[in-house]
Amino acid sequence: MASSLGRYGKYPGRRKTQQILALGRLGWTLRRIEEATGIRRETASRYLKRAGIEVRPPDRWGHPVPPESAKAAIGLITDSAADSKAAIRVITDSDPPRPRHNPSASACEPYRKLIEQAASRGRNAMAIWQDLVDDHGFSHSYQSVGRFMKKLRGERVREAHPVIETAPGEEGQVDYGGDGPMVLDAKTNKYRRMRLFVFTLGCSRKSVRLLTWKSSSKIWAELHEEAFRRLGGAPRVVVLDNLKEGVLKPDVYEPGLNPLYRDMLAHYGVTALPCRVRDPNRKGKVERSVDHAQRKLKGLRFEGPEEAQAP
Repeated sequence: MASSLGRYGKYPGRRKTQQILALGRLGWTLRRIEEATGIRRETASRYLKRAGIEVRPPDRWGHPVPPESAKAAIGLITDSAADSKAAIRVITDSDPPRPRHNPSASACEPYRKLIEQAASRGRNAMAIWQDLVDDHGFSHSYQSVGRFMKKLRGERVREAHPVIETAPGEEGQVDYGGDGPMVLDAKTNKYRRMRLFVFTLGCSRKSVRLLTWKSSSKIWAELHEEAFRRLGGAPRVVVLDNLKEGVLKPDVYEPGLNPLYRDMLAHYGVTALPCRVRDPNRKGKVERSVDHAQRKLKGLRFEGPEEAQAP
């Protein structure tokens, strides 16, 4: 019986089992089901076979390669190896040497710690240059500070994230952006900040942006339906955060979906895939869309929701 246990030492519950079966019907590989649900691929395979669902062999997501095409590609690469070496040799011989940068140290180097501390507080290059001039008698130009800050940003080690590839119509990502535009409320005759709802397709990055005064389980479901209408259909999988409108019980192993939201998705044949706790990068595409919309609407005021929705 040990082989049927999940990654966390538990048997998959009813909701998790239904999720495994739904993803199996979509043609997901066992490896991908394991990464998305946390259930070992051996356990997922057993449940799929028991339900009579064909287990998909491992390959590139959404891009199965026929054996004859693979052999042809291998032969093509092998035959062109000599040409590749020749091309590399021609490029290497023809490229002129790049000019080296001036080895002299930057005029900002003595103030490195001050600049790093100011940049960590969100100060831009102009503000830092003004502080250096006023407080430290800095006699060099603003451009020198700008170049030095670009160098500092280049020295930072960026965190690596995997590229998530999805087939057309397969996945959508959804999120709320708390900082929407300021809109005049006709009831109070005062400007209020609306909430921003964004639904982004995983393959094309096409987004639907909607505004709402408040949120609830019903409004959350209605916003999804409006997004589906504007997109002309619904994706097979929706990746969402653990907000209460969609997920009542956040859990690494078996999150509990809001019943109204679950039934609405089932009506459209969509499978919900909540992100794991503290793993927002799984829906980075929609978060990028939210950030773009917020920057576009920042500082603007509108006389009504219809005017705010127009951009």
